[in-house]
Amino acid sequence: MEHRTIGELMTRKVVSVQLDTPFKDIAQILADHAVSAVPVLDSLGRPAGIVSEADLLRKAADRPDLSGRTPLPHLEAWERARAEGRTAGELMSAPAVCAHPEWTVVEAARLMEVQHMKRLPVVDETDTLLGIVSRSDLLRVFLRQDKAIQEEITREVIGRAARLGASAVTADVVQGQVTLRGSVDNPLLIPVLIRMCAGVDGVVAVSDDLKPTMTVGSATAVHGGGAPS
Repeated sequence: MEHRTIGELMTRKVVSVQLDTPFKDIAQILADHAVSAVPVLDSLGRPAGIVSEADLLRKAADRPDLSGRTPLPHLEAWERARAEGRTAGELMSAPAVCAHPEWTVVEAARLMEVQHMKRLPVVDETDTLLGIVSRSDLLRVFLRQDKAIQEEITREVIGRAARLGASAVTADVVQGQVTLRGSVDNPLLIPVLIRMCAGVDGVVAVSDDLKPTMTVGSATAVHGGGAPS
């Protein structure tokens, strides 16, 4: 099976800033390009960190409320130091957590989840910035048409499993939800087929109506969950 890579999904025209970009310039860039964060690049074009709206708003949160209506937030020492920053290098979240263009959606999504990131700069083997991939970019795989998903499952999953005894299996796909029907010679193939289908780009869920075949004497019978008759 061929999975779409991060290199195919990423945005190549990346809005970025430099380490010495001033606070107000960053705010203007975010507003002009309608983005919520940008990579901060060093002199070699490598991501040093990410500066976001949240990083800029930390400065506002650290200011005293002269009205006295809102209690001052308690900021940790590192947060207070960042709030006092004047340039991207002082304000950014660092180090930059990056992806590589050959990664799959699963790899990037797992890293985003673990790191609580909404976007990842994409770099080459020299750590030079190539693009940026966001959550919305990763979700594009789920826009894949049902017909294309069904054709890949039939070709790549059922086709490969046919020689193991899954030749009587078919797949229906509706709104990305796959239903496997038919019979298999070995019941151990059922979880394998389900797992393989779940790995196809665009699949939302997999259910099955598969029944193992059993040989009784000289005849072959298909059984669902009950005892052989």
